[in-house]
Amino acid sequence: MRIGELARIVGVTTRAIRHYHHLGLLPEPERLGNGYREYGLRHAVELARIRRLTELGLGLGEVRDVLAEDAGRDLVEVLAELDADLARQEAALHERRVRLRALLDDAERQGGLPAGSPLSPELTSFFEELGDVDLDSPMAVKDREVLALVDATAPPEARAALMAVLGPALTAPGALDSVREVYALLDALADAGRDDPRVAEAARALLGWLPADLPTAEGIEQHALLDAFLGDFSPAQAEAVRLAMRMAEEER
Repeated sequence: MRIGELARIVGVTTRAIRHYHHLGLLPEPERLGNGYREYGLRHAVELARIRRLTELGLGLGEVRDVLAEDAGRDLVEVLAELDADLARQEAALHERRVRLRALLDDAERQGGLPAGSPLSPELTSFFEELGDVDLDSPMAVKDREVLALVDATAPPEARAALMAVLGPALTAPGALDSVREVYALLDALADAGRDDPRVAEAARALLGWLPADLPTAEGIEQHALLDAFLGDFSPAQAEAVRLAMRMAEEER
């Protein structure tokens, strides 16, 4: 097959294939007498493997290491592992879509995300631990809504990592008082501009409560979700959250 056919089969661009050739990730076949390169099944399998590994978040250097370990393996074995990876991805995606659809159905019926929305056991336990902390706070309501959305759409391992750090954070001495303080400071910025002098105070309070090992959001989808979340905030509230995140990254 030609490079264009290979790209369509695997679902990448010809430019990506040439880039992988340049980096040495994908073997480059010799040119035939007519000047074209002829790709085979092994190329398709290895290219699909590269795509799968990059979708999992591995850098190209890490992909190179994985492929080096696969170099001597039987083609059928590599195909079977790739098929198993795709099956796990398909099952996880189906679970996330079912949870998201149930969440959206509840929101449509009740005009918002109700307290009884379908949640994972981990988030349900987290909300029970949080109790009725400032449920009359608009910021507290938004906070719970975005956690419910992340709970419905994030992969299981990401949900588990988030809950693993949020849960213990509530059991620390004075944690609930800190939560109340953060909500109050952010609520006070509801009608303020981003240059309001109270922004820094709210950001420091938020930073003081955020767990040090809170997973960071990476990738276009995560940043788009954050932008959508902050879109409901006042300019001052959004700036306080972003400032706290920048300060957390600097500390790391």
